[in-house]
Amino acid sequence: QVQLVESGGGLVQPGGSLRLSCAASGSIFSINAMGWYRQAPGKQRELVATITSSGITNYTDSVKGRFTISRDNAKNTVYLQMDSLKPEDTAVYYCNQEIRIRLRSNTFILRPYWGQGTQVTVSS
Repeated sequence: QVQLVESGGGLVQPGGSLRLSCAASGSIFSINAMGWYRQAPGKQRELVATITSSGITNYTDSVKGRFTISRDNAKNTVYLQMDSLKPEDTAVYYCNQEIRIRLRSNTFILRPYWGQGTQVTVSS
């Protein structure tokens, strides 16, 4: 019913840039917060950045000043602009969107949906 599709990952040299996108489609009534997480090999998934429906952003300390999260509500899409990339940014990046769907005429549910993940590799 609801699907998130990510794009934009790849291989980049240290100091380079990448832009990730995550578009939601399906029976969407509204979307609350959106975010990006990442998981490096042998490590737990960690929060990278979030953005509320009103545009308030939050970043983990290690990416502040280098990454920028944004959203296009008309397209149900969240972006992650990653600049000054470092080898330690290498990970699989997952998007997350809190989506409200309508079950019946006056019944809605809000739940998190995840993208399929996209590999980001920073290496020379």
